[in-house]
Amino acid sequence: MLFLVKRLRAYWLGDVSFVALLVMLVAVVFVLPIIMEISKKGVLLFNVILLSVFLSGIFATNNFWVMLLSAFLFGVHLTLRLIRFGDNPYSYYVLENVVAIANTAVFLYINLRLLFRDQSVNMYRIIGAVNVYLLLALMGALTLEVIHAVTGVSIGGRVVLTGADQDYVHFIYFSLASLTTVGFGDIYPVSTAAKMVATSLATIGILFPAIVIARLVGLASQQPS
Repeated sequence: MLFLVKRLRAYWLGDVSFVALLVMLVAVVFVLPIIMEISKKGVLLFNVILLSVFLSGIFATNNFWVMLLSAFLFGVHLTLRLIRFGDNPYSYYVLENVVAIANTAVFLYINLRLLFRDQSVNMYRIIGAVNVYLLLALMGALTLEVIHAVTGVSIGGRVVLTGADQDYVHFIYFSLASLTTVGFGDIYPVSTAAKMVATSLATIGILFPAIVIARLVGLASQQPS
């Protein structure tokens, strides 16, 4: 068991792990929303892969306290999901998503630390920057879910929200549209809280290339040829 943990830590602390994380995030952000719209199994698959993403965060840091926090949030998140999808009348939907947001924030911190842990820049680090960008979109979608669950109002337009897991399809779409500052106009924020989330995502989307990508380019230029 200890050997397996060491192998997992060695893998997730390495640059090559950025590729595996990218595959999981592409599934969560782009592929699973399509499956969720046409099949109920998509919800279960989404939860499995999302929890797998957060599980990897436990092995992706050398900081004991960050590892402990990540493990604690993963345990709480997993427990809440099992309660809701188990054969019982209990559900803590809002708390689930709040914990998921906290988990995403910690995972973002872990990935940023991995991204800039030394002066090295390679293909894997560029992939790592893409992962951070997709995690920001995921956090935006989860935040909108909480806003809608608490207030009953979040986004409007050509969308019908049911208060179920399938609403994630619309939230991740709107989150990505806001982050990329595309603004198609078919879906728009209605409540003040949703408007602040949208403008925050747009601001981050503009600053991300200017700060993160520029930093990577700067580090690459400093490497000996």
